[in-house]
Amino acid sequence: MTNSNLYEKLLFLTTHDYSIGVGYSSSLPSAAALNWVLKDGLGRLSRCIYTASLASAFDTNLKRVRFVTSVLFVGSIGLELLTPAFPRFFLLLATIANIAKQISLACYLATRSAVHQSFAKADNLGEISAKAQIQTVCFDILGLMLAALVNMWIGNHQRPHAGLHFIVYPFFASMDLFGIYQGLKHVHLQTLTKDRLEIILNTWIECGSVPSPAEVSEKEVINFLGVKGKSLWPIRIGCINPKDQIPKWSMKTIQSITDEDYYFVCMEIFKGLKRTGQHRIVLSIREGAEAVHIIMGLLQACYIRRTLVNRSKLDSIGENNASNSALEDWSAIVEDGKRSAERDVTNLIEQMVGMGWVVKNILLSKQEQARYSFVCD
Repeated sequence: MTNSNLYEKLLFLTTHDYSIGVGYSSSLPSAAALNWVLKDGLGRLSRCIYTASLASAFDTNLKRVRFVTSVLFVGSIGLELLTPAFPRFFLLLATIANIAKQISLACYLATRSAVHQSFAKADNLGEISAKAQIQTVCFDILGLMLAALVNMWIGNHQRPHAGLHFIVYPFFASMDLFGIYQGLKHVHLQTLTKDRLEIILNTWIECGSVPSPAEVSEKEVINFLGVKGKSLWPIRIGCINPKDQIPKWSMKTIQSITDEDYYFVCMEIFKGLKRTGQHRIVLSIREGAEAVHIIMGLLQACYIRRTLVNRSKLDSIGENNASNSALEDWSAIVEDGKRSAERDVTNLIEQMVGMGWVVKNILLSKQEQARYSFVCD
């Protein structure tokens, strides 16, 4: 959002004055108050609602949320540029643009500390924050200088250059979004989320080593709409969804849970918008479980997924297949995955700590924080 200040001032100052309501002496104080309520008031209200509804997403999906709100910020500038062409819809366009800007500002303020912390390798967070402020001020001054030069160049020839800002805007907008996207790829967060932990565990299973935060950042995809690509046997953390179907041969895992277990791994058949069933692995965490239990449970789920992908004989297992062979086969896979997870978890955590990962806590979304408990707990 810092680089956006450069071209925001460049483009906005080249528009006509009446786009912001200057020059209308017949405007009433009541109309001005109404404009403030609809434009600034709704913007601040939307900012509060957005911040309250996505509080956990600022940690679990920091890069995606930051990039999406940056796109909103760039789009809000485009709406402001349309106000001279549609003066009758000035209030509507300005209100929508201000709401988008307030949402983008809320995300920027919420994620700024985490981004700065990722660059503070020597615990020099204050120095990093100060340099970030200097960068913001420099871009502000540069933007004002460019805007003044463009206004001097246009001069009294506004008609031939009336649509100049519509030509300049896409160029600066594309450059800004490209810079933000590339910048987020170089933000190496050391906190663990479900996606980052899954990348680490898959690398551990395949290569026997723990990737560094920089290596995980290269594999961490910034999903624009939050829609992940299709993958075989996706893993979900959370409680069982009663709307989804649990295969009979997987119910045995749930029935065998004891009060000594802090998690269990089962399978569900998820039916999306296309109403086609997709098998999905579910990791359900018990109330009171610690980070080590989540790591071990997700590691077991990753081992189970690798076995399911590699073993083609399980393709014959259908939704209602409750044969003894299917039950025994699934139980054996779960037990093998559990033994492998228990065997590797200690060495895995030691290597994760050595690579700089914070393993004391795992940041989970609101849905992933759901826990099950026994009646006697």
